[in-house]
Amino acid sequence: MFKQSRWAQRVALVALIACAVLLIGACRGPSGPKGPEGEVGAQGPTGPTGDAGAQGDPSKTGATGATGATGTTGATGATGTTGATGASGTTGATGATGGTGTSGTTGATGSTGATGATGATGAAGATSPSSLVSIAVTPSNPTLAFGATQQFTAVGRDANSNVMAITPTWSVVAGGGTINASSGMFTAGSTAGTFANTIRATSGNIFGAVSITVSQAAASPQPAAGPAQVALASAGNFAILAGSAVTNTGVSTITGNLGVSPGSAVSGFPPATLNGTQQVGNPAAQQAKLDLTTAYNDAAGRSVSVITISGNLGGQTLAPGLYKSGTSLEITSGDLTLDAKGNSSAVWIFQTASTLTTTSGRKVVLAGGAKASNIYWQVGSSATLGTTSVFKGNILADQSITLNTGATLEGRALTRIGAVTLDASTITLPAP
Repeated sequence: MFKQSRWAQRVALVALIACAVLLIGACRGPSGPKGPEGEVGAQGPTGPTGDAGAQGDPSKTGATGATGATGTTGATGATGTTGATGASGTTGATGATGGTGTSGTTGATGSTGATGATGATGAAGATSPSSLVSIAVTPSNPTLAFGATQQFTAVGRDANSNVMAITPTWSVVAGGGTINASSGMFTAGSTAGTFANTIRATSGNIFGAVSITVSQAAASPQPAAGPAQVALASAGNFAILAGSAVTNTGVSTITGNLGVSPGSAVSGFPPATLNGTQQVGNPAAQQAKLDLTTAYNDAAGRSVSVITISGNLGGQTLAPGLYKSGTSLEITSGDLTLDAKGNSSAVWIFQTASTLTTTSGRKVVLAGGAKASNIYWQVGSSATLGTTSVFKGNILADQSITLNTGATLEGRALTRIGAVTLDASTITLPAP
């Protein structure tokens, strides 16, 4: 039989006691009522935990060595003109980094040398003045009538023919008349003849001279007569000739015949007064209209010695001639003067591609023997005379002619196609 341990023996004993209890209960009578449950006993204190054993150090780290002091940087040496660079500071020993050395003081920058002054520019040499070497007098050798006047002028030049300003003294040295010493205005005397180098202009010791001829009656050229007359033929018998109609407002006065062709309308007569006859749509009017077309084409086709003009003619004085404008003509600022210069046969022809216009109160003034009958205005479209304007000449218009209130025409109003319109106007057929 095995030898049991003390622990096993104890367990077996407890088991035997339990069995005995069971057997006794089986033999007993029924159980009495259950007694009250006993209180749970207090829990005993937990025993203390044993101390953990100390952990051994894997290794021990030595203390960090102290950092060496930073070495000082040597002072920067003074720069020459610019300060010299100071010596570098001593580097600390390896392992201990030296501290940054203190920077040396920067040396003072040397001053820049002064720039030398610019030398003064020498004065320009003096220019020698030009010297007067000649004087020319104009006009040269004129012919003058007794008592006639002539303005002389003088021009000075140097050795290089450059013009010089001079104020000459004038004199007459060989007769023929008298001269204003300062202005050069000469007046011929009453002795006929040629006077050599008698008119003299002097400046310093230089002079110029010209001759003159004085005659009892110096020849005067005949003023230019301008172009040939424009033949109006039977159209010249009419103060008014219209293509479509003649219309009047107010008290107008017409001295000369009135015609209309191919139209036939005439209105406003009276109150208008006609000192002439009416020819409306009859053979006389038809022939006059044909003659007007011929005259219009003649005036428009002239091309010899053309003088080109344009725009406003006001304020001008025009000699006889053929004048042409590619656009329109007007008299709007000042009056227009036509000067025949003593030639009563002088002729003016004005060609305008577009309109002819005068503004209120403007005038055509005749001078020097000019005649309204010898003035022709060929108008490419229409003509309009402003209120109270005064006009001279024969108007040959392709379209219409309008005379505004109070306008006066010494001449003819002739239209190829359109109407002639009047408003308290006056038209007088000119003298031949």
